[in-house]
Amino acid sequence: EDWSHQRWTEFYPKAYYTTAQAGARVNTGLRDDLQFHKFEVGEFGPGPDGISGTADDGLYHTAYRADNVSPIFGTNAGIKVQFHPNLEEQDPLALWTWDGTFPPKLLMARYGEPILMRHYNALPISPSDNYGFGLHTLSTHEHNGHTPAESDGYTQAFFFPGQYYDYRWPMVIAGHDSLNVGATDSKAGAPASPARTLWNGLPSGGGIKNLRGNWRETMSTHWFHDHMLDFTATNVYKGNAAMMNYYSSLDRGNEAINDGVNIRLPSGRALDWGNRDYDINLFVKGIAWDFDEQLFFNIFNTDGMLGDRLVTNWLYHPYFNVRARSYRFRILNASVSRYLRLAVVEMVDGTDGELAGPRGSETSFNRVPFYMIANDGNIMEHAVFFDGKKTVGGLTNRKGILPSQGIAERYDIIIDFARFAPGSKLYMVNLLEHRNGRRPHVEIPLEDVLDGSYAPRIKNGRNKTDPTVARFLEFRVQACTKYDGSPAADCTVGGEAMAEQQDASMNPANFVEGGSTMIPLPKFTQAELDNAIHRTFEFKRSSGTDGAPWTIKTDGGAGLTMDPRRLSTSVTSDRVEIWHIRGNSGWSHPVHVHFEEGQIFKRGGIEPPEWERWARKDVYRIGRLKDSTSSVDIAIRFREFLGSYMEHCHNTQHEDHAMLLRWDIEKPGQVRVMPTPMP
Repeated sequence: EDWSHQRWTEFYPKAYYTTAQAGARVNTGLRDDLQFHKFEVGEFGPGPDGISGTADDGLYHTAYRADNVSPIFGTNAGIKVQFHPNLEEQDPLALWTWDGTFPPKLLMARYGEPILMRHYNALPISPSDNYGFGLHTLSTHEHNGHTPAESDGYTQAFFFPGQYYDYRWPMVIAGHDSLNVGATDSKAGAPASPARTLWNGLPSGGGIKNLRGNWRETMSTHWFHDHMLDFTATNVYKGNAAMMNYYSSLDRGNEAINDGVNIRLPSGRALDWGNRDYDINLFVKGIAWDFDEQLFFNIFNTDGMLGDRLVTNWLYHPYFNVRARSYRFRILNASVSRYLRLAVVEMVDGTDGELAGPRGSETSFNRVPFYMIANDGNIMEHAVFFDGKKTVGGLTNRKGILPSQGIAERYDIIIDFARFAPGSKLYMVNLLEHRNGRRPHVEIPLEDVLDGSYAPRIKNGRNKTDPTVARFLEFRVQACTKYDGSPAADCTVGGEAMAEQQDASMNPANFVEGGSTMIPLPKFTQAELDNAIHRTFEFKRSSGTDGAPWTIKTDGGAGLTMDPRRLSTSVTSDRVEIWHIRGNSGWSHPVHVHFEEGQIFKRGGIEPPEWERWARKDVYRIGRLKDSTSSVDIAIRFREFLGSYMEHCHNTQHEDHAMLLRWDIEKPGQVRVMPTPMP
């Protein structure tokens, strides 16, 4: 009973689905009918004539089989598990993913609609049938759901091949028990209409279901992944990870509904909620493959497995077609140990661009400014414009360059492709060089990457440069089209262009500091801060061993290895705490606190940069980079649910080698320790 579903009848599941963790296999189209768009509307549908394979099809109605020639329309059936058309299919023992298939899965959920996910373990019975890495037992963590402990994916709550585990995610807004308990504020709400309600032309509004809780704590971009004790790194690397979008009255996924609540982020309008035409998840991670082109992991490297290639949504060097309009990109660093620092550039024919291209190429590049609108799972109070006119984290000339992005951090950005003519090509570029998995080494200047000064170089069979410091994702700008399939002048005004392509999304320039707010930060009172409990967590290579080198000291105690039975700290529900997270300058650790988000009020002893000042976070980078200091101080509060949760380094190689601890949320006055969950 201590590990049963908390408040089950109160948050009884309203949405249910099953999935199996399985070895790589060809997609059969099993989930085609579960797509909200059903390959019928918006950029996922055929043209106005309803006939597939014509010039006016939606951009994403057509996919390609492995030969990159044979098109398939309105289905995922036939897609093989390959990183690139010229690479081999993945062996079922090398890659384990959701349903065993590509494309990678995305779970779309809305507040007020509790979910039951029945997760089957369909992995091999023998632990040795793993292509040399990974373990066949699973525990799935929804990062960073406001979820009771029994469904949070505690590292010891794993299950075996042939079994399933029912995860129930309540989809409640934090503060449910104490704030807006009468559900009178429609900003704390969810889309009220069915998922597949279609609109003809411009919708006037789709309705809101009011909910309890603090609307300032509404979340948006999540993911879920394995948290198996001692094997998180290998299991996540092997494919046990998927993204998850939360939809709400604030972040509805329909840019055209102007009801005074909906922020109207780029998305589309064909569906009442959950449009993904112009709202794109980018799952970016470093991987490696062996001489047989199969996924490879170095199990002997405890500093951190980097990989020498970047993949986006599991694809190596993909291109992506975009309309000449605004897009939202939800960028997840899904790596095991690799940090990112991403830039966006436009390729220019000729040599008139801001930055030179490779010698003799007759091309150059322009930096592309963009707006950051969300950090981790949370839309920020103000948008941050990366236009190069301000110092960012001690760094200058940051036009079109994001700050460092640690493992598990999410950055949502808006890029306006309307500035570029059809046929233009833009690129995402990684600038952050690693020499090992302990920490990032240095940012390589953008101009050196683009002109080829910094290029892959191999000596004695070893990389002397970091081959992931390069362009890794290409955008190809497409024209908007008229109903007859001919090009339209633009997507933003007029009635001739396809109604669904017209850009009705908000202008992020209106939401920078000094302007309007998106989601204001929840406040802590001065009395709460003055009476807060302080805790200190030191993430260092202290008191460790060769087998378990990474440890965490809690409140000055010894650095200990992970024991699922050991309670490192306990917190009282609904009490404000201040956590001091410390590291040392020689290593980098992206520290993740499960269940609740905190606000950084000091980074390195001073006020944090604006993209953190306006944000709530669940991953806190500490390290030696200028924008990743060796300490952060956060204010945080835990509510609604109880039980055993975790805090750890999200460099999961460090986590698996002891940089992981258990903490419990307890009732006020509780004296009995909760039992450890057992598989």
